[in-house]
Amino acid sequence: MIRLIAIAFALLLAGSASAQSVRFPSVAVGSSAAGPEISGWMYKPSGAGPFAAIVLAHNCAGVGPHTDVWGKLLASWGYVVVAPDSFGPRGEKSVCGRGNVVNGNMRVSDVAGAIDFLNAQPFVRRGDIGLIGHSHGGWTAVRAVQKSYDLAARGLKAAVAYYPSCAQRFDRDVALPLLILIGDKDDWTLAEDCRKLQAAGFSRPELVEIVYYPNAYHSFDSKAVDRTITVANGKSHRLAYDPVAAPDAEARTRAFFAKYLR
Repeated sequence: MIRLIAIAFALLLAGSASAQSVRFPSVAVGSSAAGPEISGWMYKPSGAGPFAAIVLAHNCAGVGPHTDVWGKLLASWGYVVVAPDSFGPRGEKSVCGRGNVVNGNMRVSDVAGAIDFLNAQPFVRRGDIGLIGHSHGGWTAVRAVQKSYDLAARGLKAAVAYYPSCAQRFDRDVALPLLILIGDKDDWTLAEDCRKLQAAGFSRPELVEIVYYPNAYHSFDSKAVDRTITVANGKSHRLAYDPVAAPDAEARTRAFFAKYLR
């Protein structure tokens, strides 16, 4: 079944004029070692450009339909998008319930490689790069904007993190504009952890905005059936589309990138 889903997704992308396969190196950055050569998908808006660009970090299930939806949406806003596959080149398909197998810090090296790849494209405005991630990818986004990685020097301007994990110990030294969007009813990546991080204090609090949606669960932006899933560690989590949070978060995301990448 997993193989059939993977084949169907590959055919979906192949049939889309806006997506093409790309490859680039994962690069050492900060405390994160270089990973394997990374494969991924690139989405381009119509026209010659040059355009600002966005790196799209997938969730714990890997590159899939959710990635494609966001890739096409961001391209429709006028951005070149690269969605790295952080799992496949490392021999993984999904890390849901065992997220540290390929953790957020490791994926920062993939983000750095994607930024370098985008900056080398003639249709991209060099140094005008954003980052967005969801869940495990949101964790990656929060880590990527930490001062120790200095991704600003590579051209990263701002990041959006949908329902990420938040950690007081590692995530306070934010060095770039960061927008976090999370639901108060999320039972997987807890809003309470982000509140604790916020209360502990960021080194530059003016760079961070956190929006808490009171009735939203995990994966609130995904237009899928309300469901409960059990992941590799045996825990169960509710995933549910939220018709209030989703459009609000999307509008905030669009305005945020328009502010920092235009």
